[in-house]
Amino acid sequence: MCLGIRSAISALVLTSIVVSAVGVHLLWWRTAHQVSQTLANTINDQIVSAVSDELQSVTSEARSSMLSVRTLLAEKVFDPRDARKREIVFRSQLLSQPTISWVAFGWPDGSFFAGHKLGDNVIEMLEITPDRNLRINRYEFVGDDLRLKASWFEDTDYSVTEQEWFRVAKETNDEHWSTLTTHPRGERLAAAFSAPIEIDHKSAGVVAIIIELTRVSNFLSQLTVGKSAGAFILERDGKVVASPDPDASELVALKTDHPLFPVAVDAIRNAGSAYEPGEGQPFNTTVTRDGKAYQAVITPISFPGWSLVTVVPESEFLGPVQMTIRNLLIGLAVLIVFAGILSAWLAQRLIAAPLIKVVNEIRHVERFDLDKVQRHPSRLTEIGNLSGAIGDMAQGLAAFRKYIPADLVKRLISDGNGARLGGAVRPMSVMFVDLAGFTGISERLGDRIIPLLSRYFDCVSAQIQNQNGTIDKFIGDAVMAFWGAPSPNPDHAVDCCRAALACRRAVEEADLVDDHGQPVRIRIGINSGDMLVGNIGSEVRLNYTVIGDAVNIASRLESTNKAYGSTIIIGPETRRLAGKSIVVRELDRLAVYGRAGGLQIYELLGMADDIGAPAWVASYEAGLAAWRARDFPAAIGAFEKVLEIREHDAASATMIERCRQQLENPAGEDWDGTTVARTK
Repeated sequence: MCLGIRSAISALVLTSIVVSAVGVHLLWWRTAHQVSQTLANTINDQIVSAVSDELQSVTSEARSSMLSVRTLLAEKVFDPRDARKREIVFRSQLLSQPTISWVAFGWPDGSFFAGHKLGDNVIEMLEITPDRNLRINRYEFVGDDLRLKASWFEDTDYSVTEQEWFRVAKETNDEHWSTLTTHPRGERLAAAFSAPIEIDHKSAGVVAIIIELTRVSNFLSQLTVGKSAGAFILERDGKVVASPDPDASELVALKTDHPLFPVAVDAIRNAGSAYEPGEGQPFNTTVTRDGKAYQAVITPISFPGWSLVTVVPESEFLGPVQMTIRNLLIGLAVLIVFAGILSAWLAQRLIAAPLIKVVNEIRHVERFDLDKVQRHPSRLTEIGNLSGAIGDMAQGLAAFRKYIPADLVKRLISDGNGARLGGAVRPMSVMFVDLAGFTGISERLGDRIIPLLSRYFDCVSAQIQNQNGTIDKFIGDAVMAFWGAPSPNPDHAVDCCRAALACRRAVEEADLVDDHGQPVRIRIGINSGDMLVGNIGSEVRLNYTVIGDAVNIASRLESTNKAYGSTIIIGPETRRLAGKSIVVRELDRLAVYGRAGGLQIYELLGMADDIGAPAWVASYEAGLAAWRARDFPAAIGAFEKVLEIREHDAASATMIERCRQQLENPAGEDWDGTTVARTK
């Protein structure tokens, strides 16, 4: 007779789970969520109203000044070329409108005149002639009087006709709001309200009222936003427009050191497509940062592309709720302990003994000895079913040998690292292989890309395994592999280089072609160094992999091949470790994307046992030395020698172009010949 175990323990276990889950989730959700959401919305409504009023005030002042200046010009109260009257009018507008930073006028011939407020005590009047000569008059308050303190001339590259506020207003012959950062004397984020001026029905130029947004940041710092909350104005991509800063002005640049600023940026970026500013509806979200939770509300405001982000720490208003939760958790803990003891006693009496044999079979599965697993019948239906399920599982896992290297799994388990998070730092080498132009090929082929990928992966995987490498993962068309783990390998750099050359050769010999009949090409990046290797991931899923700065550099080097027309680039540590075993040419000193310092990068040409150093390598490296010594004509000559021998050498062509750019626009004295990568 078969007995069921559900009637013995299921009711108690399910009851404890249901009571715990329902009690905690109901109390937390109904109390904490509602309270936090309500308070966050209330605070946000107050801030939105205040900010809207301020922006309305700013735009109103801008329109008022615009109307005054346009009226005076249109009615010919003063001529825009009359320097004295023009200066008086512009200066009076700056003094009468507190939020305005600039009053500017541009002529179609490139002439420019502007009044610029520097804080509350200094005004500068700037005039640029068509020959780009900048004159500056500085006025300062002495008591209640504004007096000229200094006057000087400067050269400038500023062109008013190239500014959006001038160009769009003139082209549309209408008023125009825009943002800008470029000013005659520096870069500052600002909003401009511009309009064309006609005198006697003829276009005379464009006038602009400009508000530097540090004024808005100063206003935000004056808002009372709870005890520790904050309000920020950001663009859709998270760029700052205004951040609370009591010191911000035309003289003091905006600081973004507010502790909640990173939370606001995370909120608007994480919102993604769920937040649409054009719909005009606020968006609520929760952001967790450094273990703390924050309520964030993103609200579109009147200026296109701007959003007000209000951030309120949940701890500010959840104190009483947290006390209630704490008391509930204590009660639940007592209940769970009691239920656990009772369930354990019942399990020991009813199912422990029959499970011993089944546990032994599980041990075989744990050690990946799948061929030793046997089925054990039992009088308990569930135990019998469990034994059968373990047998089926063993058969199923056996089918995954193509996905999971059995020897790797066994070694990890024998080392005691198979089921635990963690790892160790080891000297290793890592390689990234990628198909050139894969995005375009996959778009054109669709699901027909699979046979091509399969043959490509077969070629690369076989060569990696033949050279003692471990395939980490396939990422789209990319293959990541490493050497030096799980078993130490003192020759990891040499084996990795040999594998890279073998991969290139195997892909070429496989005659793989794309949908246009062109042979496919691969790009490879290799780097060596200390890396963290081990079981990395979460408690529910682990991946035996490598991470670290050296790994990131290898990934960057793979994509760097695009810039130099090469196939295999290795890092400096790989070059050092491989030594005389490989033939390379030094390509450049490169600061890869995301790193400040430069490092030597090399193109792997072959193994020293197979080829010698080509003659053109010496010419290229001579050009590289001249490049770093700032002898650009000599460098161009050396690189051109390479092109005479190796006609399609993209690296030499690239360096020649860089030399010519340096001859046309020389770099500063701190230039050291390092190329900075702008993209991944």
